[in-house]
Amino acid sequence: MSIANTLLAELEQEAQTTRRVLERIPQEHLSWRPHAKSMSLGQLALHVATVPGGVAEFAMQDMPSPPAVVQPEAATAAELVPALTASVARAKELLGNADDATMGKTWRLMNDGRELLAMPRAAFLRAIMLNHWYHHRGQLLVYLRLLNLSVPSVYGPTADENPFLA
Repeated sequence: MSIANTLLAELEQEAQTTRRVLERIPQEHLSWRPHAKSMSLGQLALHVATVPGGVAEFAMQDMPSPPAVVQPEAATAAELVPALTASVARAKELLGNADDATMGKTWRLMNDGRELLAMPRAAFLRAIMLNHWYHHRGQLLVYLRLLNLSVPSVYGPTADENPFLA
């Protein structure tokens, strides 16, 4: 199995879990934030929905400049799952034909001719498209708990859901 296909298999598996989390985001709390310095629930949820495609696009560029970090807030909770679906489809499209040489090539993040980050493209995708995504998905779970909402199972039981029980 190619490097890209390995990453895409994990992406597909985790997208199902992320979908379950995004389905729990309530419309009435999109502007809620646990702290003044935190993203709102709607910002964080939309970020989680769009990470895979956005990072895949960024990763497939050679020597990009740092992106402008803008965290728009979801206008509706109903847009989150379709945004995730489109984002995962975009990541699959971009990475689906990438060979191991492309994935092993050193990817560099540049700013005004200065190298900020250099690593194999596959390592960047693992760290940012996947690990970064999981980090923010975990934050969403905390937001749900703080709002006293049901927290779905991710890697095992929660106080609200146990996939191991019949």
